[in-house]
Amino acid sequence: MLKNKVIAVVGPTASGKTLYALELAQKLGGEIISADSRLVYKGLNIGTAKPSAEEQCLIPHYMIDIVEPEVDYSAGLFVKDAKKCIDDILSRGKVPIIAGGTGLYFRLLLENYDLPDTKPDYELRKELSKLDFKDLYNILKELDAEAANIINENDKRRAIRFIEVIKQTQVPLSKARGFKEPEYDVEWIGLNFPREELYKRINTRVDLMIEQGLVEETKNLLEKHGRISNVTDTIGYREIIAYLDNAMTLEEAIDKLKQNTRNYAKRQLTWFRKNPEIKWNCYPERRLK
Repeated sequence: MLKNKVIAVVGPTASGKTLYALELAQKLGGEIISADSRLVYKGLNIGTAKPSAEEQCLIPHYMIDIVEPEVDYSAGLFVKDAKKCIDDILSRGKVPIIAGGTGLYFRLLLENYDLPDTKPDYELRKELSKLDFKDLYNILKELDAEAANIINENDKRRAIRFIEVIKQTQVPLSKARGFKEPEYDVEWIGLNFPREELYKRINTRVDLMIEQGLVEETKNLLEKHGRISNVTDTIGYREIIAYLDNAMTLEEAIDKLKQNTRNYAKRQLTWFRKNPEIKWNCYPERRLK
């Protein structure tokens, strides 16, 4: 059976995925589906490097600004919603281009991994939520070291979910997920730069975020939503909150943000490099000439 063609644009933060996907969509008659676990939240704009309103007007974008930060938006929900977007785009003869940096979203949507059929254990969640991230990480590492390695720093919600699944299934997460036949014919494009150049791009992006008003955006988010985890545990806002709490100077917060973003980029690359189908070193300025 002939499968529908989709294009996946993956890579670490600051590798140029937004611009690349825009140019690719314009050339191919495509529309863009975001695969980023933070772009789904309304109001998290500057700190997540969300595509601008102008960029979103050039080409239709989906899976951006779909829920309030209070919502616990899971990978399972993403898969269901993203599939609807893919079907809609295909029905109109357009090319779905899935672009982003959240590896788990790509794995569940486009690869042959399936979500485990487990029910929520609210008592376990309640107990685990009392622990800090370091303790949760250590518990997860004892249960499944590989699963611990793919958790983003301070992502308590996902750590708790992984522990819950492993305890219920009594097997490592990689086996608990199971496998299925991929639904789409995927062309994988990986964007990256040499390490020093990527780090320079990350540092430049952070400086631009500060210029664009990241401090003010963080204040507004705290005023509107309070100290909810989807704000306080997100890179960009977490460091600025430390500055607002007088735990560090603005300069220290900016340096910490750059460092945490570089570390996040390393984790993203570790995840994506496990996929042998990704064509790497497809630099935006060369690929589209």
